[in-house]
Amino acid sequence: MERIRRHRTAVTACGAIALPIGVAALLVPFRSSFASSASALVLVAAVVAAAVVGSRGAGVLATLSATLSFDFFLTRPYERLAITHRPDIETAVSLFVVGIVVTELAARGRRHYEAATEESDHIDRIHRISELAASGAPADDVIERVRVELIQLLHLRDCRYEPGEAERPRMRIEPDGQVVLGGKLWGVHRVGLPGPELELPVQRRGQTLGRYVLRPTPGFPVPLQRRIVAVALADQAGAALVPRLRSA
Repeated sequence: MERIRRHRTAVTACGAIALPIGVAALLVPFRSSFASSASALVLVAAVVAAAVVGSRGAGVLATLSATLSFDFFLTRPYERLAITHRPDIETAVSLFVVGIVVTELAARGRRHYEAATEESDHIDRIHRISELAASGAPADDVIERVRVELIQLLHLRDCRYEPGEAERPRMRIEPDGQVVLGGKLWGVHRVGLPGPELELPVQRRGQTLGRYVLRPTPGFPVPLQRRIVAVALADQAGAALVPRLRSA
């Protein structure tokens, strides 16, 4: 997965650099009759495409490539990185500034979209488990389904459910999503969940019914929001266990 991500990043970076160069080269036959400001607008469109499809880094690379391509291909003296005409200098500076602004706007829009999508996914997870519990499914089925959801949600290497209290204290995820051991808070600045194991208590009305023992993936970031969703999922498992305890 990491190799694929790196390969995709490298391809995107190469495309971000090549696209403005290709667009500028296509404009070369028309540079004597095409206004430089119009050429700059066409290059801005190339930057927008790179910024929207790629990352912030791709947008910055596309901006630099577009500015240098504008200088090299479309301003006098041609095929040299030198601009002697003041309006062309102003256009090149404007092209660079607009490219950076567009890149930042695209990055922010992408972050907002990803956050909204992730929040929707979290709601769907809780809703699926709630429906399963409300349908009268056996408690074991709810516990297993929550286990699977926790592995996906927290990017765990493994997860298992154990009934009752733990025999020895472990790091645990509290109801507010914080990770503590012996009353001490796990540093919020650290990356990922602590290992090799920590527990997520399954509680109902203050009573601990069991816990999920989590085996985190080292170094994989798990933000507070995901931990809070994990607590909500464990609460659904606790609700499913109550009828079993009453009948026992």
